[in-house]
Amino acid sequence: MPWIRLVFALTLRALVNPALAVDLLRVAWRFRLRGWWHRFPFLPLPSLRYVRWRMYTAYGDEAFVPPVHDVIAYARWTGRQP
Repeated sequence: MPWIRLVFALTLRALVNPALAVDLLRVAWRFRLRGWWHRFPFLPLPSLRYVRWRMYTAYGDEAFVPPVHDVIAYARWTGRQP
């Protein structure tokens, strides 16, 4: 449930700020599971294993749900990368 809240909060912020929406979509695309079109539900969702590893390396807990401001800061940072 906390992940759904995070997605909802990010969606609301993206609706208000289209530049942020582009950055968030860029991050979502980077996190997608390779070969996602071969697996149900046929959506470019991230690998659960990869997300757990990222949360462990960033926060020290693989079950941690990042705060909205951290996700936005990361999305903006990746948006400035070539």
